[in-house]
Amino acid sequence: MLKVGIVGLPNVGKSSLFNAITAAGAPSENYPFCTVEPNVGTVEVPDVRLDKIFELAASKRRLPSIIQFVDIAGLVEGASEGEGLGNKFLGNIREVDAIAHVLRCFDDPDVTHVIGGVDPVRDREIVETELALADLDTVQRRLDKVEKKAKSGEKESIREKAVLDKALEALAAGKPVRSVVLNAEEAPILKGFQLLTSKPVLYVANVGEADLPEAENDWTRALRAAVAADGAAAQEDEAVVTVCSALESELAEMEPADRQDFLEEIGVKESGLNRLIRGAYELLGLVTFFTVGPQESRAWTVRVGSSAPQAAGTIHSDFERGFIRAETIHVDEFEKVGSWKAARDVGVLRSEGKTYTVVDGDIMLFRFNV
Repeated sequence: MLKVGIVGLPNVGKSSLFNAITAAGAPSENYPFCTVEPNVGTVEVPDVRLDKIFELAASKRRLPSIIQFVDIAGLVEGASEGEGLGNKFLGNIREVDAIAHVLRCFDDPDVTHVIGGVDPVRDREIVETELALADLDTVQRRLDKVEKKAKSGEKESIREKAVLDKALEALAAGKPVRSVVLNAEEAPILKGFQLLTSKPVLYVANVGEADLPEAENDWTRALRAAVAADGAAAQEDEAVVTVCSALESELAEMEPADRQDFLEEIGVKESGLNRLIRGAYELLGLVTFFTVGPQESRAWTVRVGSSAPQAAGTIHSDFERGFIRAETIHVDEFEKVGSWKAARDVGVLRSEGKTYTVVDGDIMLFRFNV
């Protein structure tokens, strides 16, 4: 399951957004550190392709992919040294796959800003700096332990030190660890440290209702410019999306059937939740494949470049271990023929082997023998 941590300064709209997209009822009162323990909620990944497959196959159950959002306590300047909720906050971030960094891009005199004025560029720098300082401390402490062993010729320590040196060099230059280029042998070593700035980041610009339907304003444009200026725009592990937590709160109270009509009425193409989930999938390089049958139609998530056996393994390890082949058809073709039987009868069902790379939208039936 994809796990995304919602972070940011206090009172930027994190908990309000979390409540809206998960309907989990997390507190969102107007005061700092309202969130102490991280709230966790899961939501379905919206996918009209699954809806169509479910309808055509007349399955008994429709099982979408799910994404877990974790609302983490607001961070303040000095968190890396224990200010605010300090170490507790930073520890919660280590457990997620990606970070959704919410930045306030709206003005409201009734909502206190902990620093005194709306400035998403400054707020982003504060959070990034605290995460980097915490990582710097982690890396330096670990280096102190492995340097002696590396000097004595221990191969594992030599490899670890080389990776940590790269991370230290990036952090000292004011760059996140995710900017470090690592080879296939080095990446697992660094991953084990769960460094905060190694996490992919989705910057979530929280705008006001007055900024709809475009969901853009001077603050969001300044944020995009700042991200682009430091080279983040060229990186695949950072991105910017805009949402309006106030609008998402309204949508959450509506019946699902009424939400799209309401969005069209106000000129908004899609909900912030959809943009947030799509942004997270693109950020992490994820694709969706489907399985279909009389019992259930189901969506599964794998990383871009996954092989057919690896996809099979997401269902059950035995499927990967005993993989023989995958009967495959893309969802677009499936919609044209209307059923699995028809696909086989007209000869559009493909038989793919172990070297096949899963394509977003594939429907797959795995043949295996254990």
